[in-house]
Amino acid sequence: MTLRKSDLYGSLWKSCDELRGGMDASQYKDYILTLLFVKYVSDKAKTDRSSLIDVPAGGSFDDMIALKGDKEIGDKINKIIARLAEANDLQKVIDQADFNDEEKLGRGKEMQDRLTKLVSIFADLDFKGSRAEGDDLLGDAYEYLMRHFATESGKSKGQFYTPAEVSRILAKVVGIGRTTKQDQTVYDPTCGSGSLLLKVADEAPHGITIYGQEKDNATWALSKIGQETP
Repeated sequence: MTLRKSDLYGSLWKSCDELRGGMDASQYKDYILTLLFVKYVSDKAKTDRSSLIDVPAGGSFDDMIALKGDKEIGDKINKIIARLAEANDLQKVIDQADFNDEEKLGRGKEMQDRLTKLVSIFADLDFKGSRAEGDDLLGDAYEYLMRHFATESGKSKGQFYTPAEVSRILAKVVGIGRTTKQDQTVYDPTCGSGSLLLKVADEAPHGITIYGQEKDNATWALSKIGQETP
């Protein structure tokens, strides 16, 4: 059964609710997008042998599910993510969030319950059949969260997210269309989370080479995650 956008968005917002109170809204993305990435690549690896991401033993979302209710769930989640990062050369990209941070996630039973609920929310999502009729649910989820992170934190949306409509218009302005070849390139000197570059690349019929740079490390990490999950 294909996952519906409404169900996905509802689950993502539940995860935001679980994180309220312990951190600034702009920091939600560090945790939610990490779990979203691990869940997505774990599901895809089960059905797609050509997946770009190698999910090693002890580095999957199923390993996180086994930790529900564990007193050391925070530390053990960090270790699972570290295994996945090491297997795919994604250190300092997907392992930026500290799931054992007592200041943000609470101490003892509070952290245990909060992380158990978070893992349970993502466990109910099934990405194995998420792409149908050109619909990319992970990309939609990414954009949905970027909009809400910016709104909740009171920060500029531009740092995290370029609306898809703007990206498509810019793709046409710079000449991306049906005649665009794969060896052509596009560059964004302030790429942020990379949403603009990825949408522009989607407008090319056979793909296109994209380049970008970003000063903020956390935002750069988001662009790497987006790049690794086509």
